[in-house]
Amino acid sequence: MTTLPRPTTTLTADDARRIALRAQGLLGAPDRRAGVRGVLRHLGAVQLDTISVLARSHELVPYARLGAVGRKAVEAAYWTDAHAFEYWSHAACILPIEEWPHFAFRRRAYRDRPHWHHELPDGAYDQVIKQLRAEGPLTATELGGAKKTNDWWDWSGAKVAVERALMYGEVVCVERRGWKRVYDLAERAVPAALLHDELDDSECLRRLVRLAGESLGVGTRADIADYHRLKAEQVDAVIADSGLVPVEVEGWGKPAWADPAALATPPRGRHRTTLLSPFDSLIWERARTERIFGFTHRLEAYVPRPKRVHGYFAMPVLAGGQLVGRVDPAREGRTLVAKQVTLDGVKAVPAVAQALVEAATWVDCTDVRVERVDAPELREPLNRELAGLLG
Repeated sequence: MTTLPRPTTTLTADDARRIALRAQGLLGAPDRRAGVRGVLRHLGAVQLDTISVLARSHELVPYARLGAVGRKAVEAAYWTDAHAFEYWSHAACILPIEEWPHFAFRRRAYRDRPHWHHELPDGAYDQVIKQLRAEGPLTATELGGAKKTNDWWDWSGAKVAVERALMYGEVVCVERRGWKRVYDLAERAVPAALLHDELDDSECLRRLVRLAGESLGVGTRADIADYHRLKAEQVDAVIADSGLVPVEVEGWGKPAWADPAALATPPRGRHRTTLLSPFDSLIWERARTERIFGFTHRLEAYVPRPKRVHGYFAMPVLAGGQLVGRVDPAREGRTLVAKQVTLDGVKAVPAVAQALVEAATWVDCTDVRVERVDAPELREPLNRELAGLLG
């Protein structure tokens, strides 16, 4: 077992929180010149999800950091010029194309996997590759149909084959079209200099641990492992050689590591006020979110309606470097509807109102309507604040 050096740096809990916010692009001036592509590189991964309320999660992530960037521009930034690819990281994620070689360890693991949920029909894999070579890029529907029946997991042979090829790395998702994956051969979609699996597992893991540390700023082993869904023992095997440095964070009670660049300068600058996607990488890991912000975050979209506490797609509100409330949004025509609002006291009212109005403007809504506030006495102050902002 590798003996790790003892921490020589002690951070306060507030230091760690500000370092985390800056590392996630939510403290300091946004880099609008680098734009969406800069956000993707900075975060290392942007999660995809099927739910669309205000917008899909991969649109909400750059919005939270850059403001009202055009939604078409977001898609174009991700998918044009072979800039990104979709693969399994924290979940299904958009990843910077330059990280393709560092997921070789995962592609190898999939190729060696003995059991799969779906059986691969004889000849289906070769047929999909042949069709993509002749006609690609194509969706699963264009490859012969995505499903055999209406059941979500009842995939067609073509869908099983192309998803298997995606996991193996022979095929790449090059964009989403109407939320369908568009597949092409990796040999066409990935720049030649990056199209290899030459790095051994240790090199891949060392890079991903370093990237996770940079994207988090500071984190425990569990935080770092969760970022790209690595195993704890994989992190342990490489963290001493990753370039991250051990630190002690007051109140965390667990060993932590930091990006040395994050320790070099104190985190200062303007805090962003915004709604966050429930799938935002700032709040991916529930234990980390509770430890840093004292905020319990849970997506309730898959919770039965009677058991929901905060709403279907409750979006945390970030303001002043803290999570100060939640909004469960919807849209009716050009009205953004706050179906349920939870506020951390009256002091959170201006920030929540600002976040709602900015989000409404971004999605081309001209009005905001509040339906329910958990603290009824805050409903009228919130409506007054919204009226002032909306003019």
